[in-house]
Amino acid sequence: MPPQNNPGARHVPVPGAGATLEQWLGYLESIHPSEIDLGLDRVLLVLRRLFRRNPGARIITVAGTNGKGSAVAAIEKLLIRTGRSTGAYTSPHLQVYNERVRINGVDASDEQLVRAFEQVEVARKDTTLTYFEFGTLAAFVLFQEAGVDNWVLEVGLGGRLDAVNVLDPDLVIITSVDIDHVSFLGDNREVIGFEKAGILRPGIPAVYADIDPPASVLQQVAAQKVQLERPGESYHLVPSDAFDEPVGGVWLEQARYGDRVFIPDTGLPSHSLAAAIVAIRQLEPELELPVIEQVIAGLTLPGRYEVLRSAPLVVVDVGHNPHAARWLAARLSCQGDAAGRVIAVYAALADKDVEGVAGAMAPVVDEWHLAGLDVARGLTCHELADRIGGALRQPVASISSSVAEALHKAVGGAGPHDRVVVFGSFYTVAAARVELGKDMS
Repeated sequence: MPPQNNPGARHVPVPGAGATLEQWLGYLESIHPSEIDLGLDRVLLVLRRLFRRNPGARIITVAGTNGKGSAVAAIEKLLIRTGRSTGAYTSPHLQVYNERVRINGVDASDEQLVRAFEQVEVARKDTTLTYFEFGTLAAFVLFQEAGVDNWVLEVGLGGRLDAVNVLDPDLVIITSVDIDHVSFLGDNREVIGFEKAGILRPGIPAVYADIDPPASVLQQVAAQKVQLERPGESYHLVPSDAFDEPVGGVWLEQARYGDRVFIPDTGLPSHSLAAAIVAIRQLEPELELPVIEQVIAGLTLPGRYEVLRSAPLVVVDVGHNPHAARWLAARLSCQGDAAGRVIAVYAALADKDVEGVAGAMAPVVDEWHLAGLDVARGLTCHELADRIGGALRQPVASISSSVAEALHKAVGGAGPHDRVVVFGSFYTVAAARVELGKDMS
């Protein structure tokens, strides 16, 4: 999750020898006057103090409004399967900060992160860094120390001015472009697309995962002479039932290879998984199709349509904008009425388009339970109810001060064939996962 405290609200001294990871994270929250401060100058200055030359590793940068985590996880697992050492950097985290930095599929330890934070602190001198920028540089330190062959980097916000973009990629994936983070990125897809396309480099190959890229992305592709792979042109996704074959997935077809790769329904967005496969076949052309299919079939990602309980089914999803909500609604809808009622537990942050999210989910939800989030920028349950009341088709069944309370009400009133869907924020999902780890009887 992003930092909960208000950066700059208090002075925290530099952690001394033997400081814990939590002490360091508290310090990171305090050293810059704002949580988000887009720009590369400060990060680049500290990077040059940390590294005398650019990393020798192959760098894959992934941007997009939604679906980034799925693409990163797929690329990471496929690279590891080839025997290539791989580091993956993602954000935010669900339960513990260590999730953000993985080396060969293993979360960084507290000790590794503290050691990297200490190095970044020495290198930054009087340069201020945000929580995200500091953590990004620390991840670079750990990957460099480990000598991994591949760095798979998820953009935190936008692309052009995101800290990850201080490194030149060898391959780029843009998963989707839609409306989110309006105050930082703009309020339309063309402006946001320009920001996402800022991770492109002249002549460097790229994959766009969605069917309809904004003109601003295509303009940057043309201007920089980027070889772009995109669905509907260089590759196609065909529903499995078109071939009277396994239902519940899609086939990825690439004419250049003259073959098909099956992508099963894993609960992760198929367009992101397809983009990862297209990318890996460029990066590792010797990787065999059965291996690719096996890795993709076994891929899971915490918080992304994650099933945590059955009878009733309880699913959590971190979707927090209308684009993600439309995907979630479509997935619930395709399962049909036979699955029982859809009972929603929804909690969100104040700077999100909660009206748009509720409107996207309303056609498939039978019962709503609204919850408050007691974090920075979190909406109280009453604020949430006031904002989305007009977007709902059904009356609100309950309003609760916490996700845990709302979850108990939703599960308690659900039948064995109903589906309880908890969504709206990383904070929402994190709280639900903690509560579901307890005895809810």
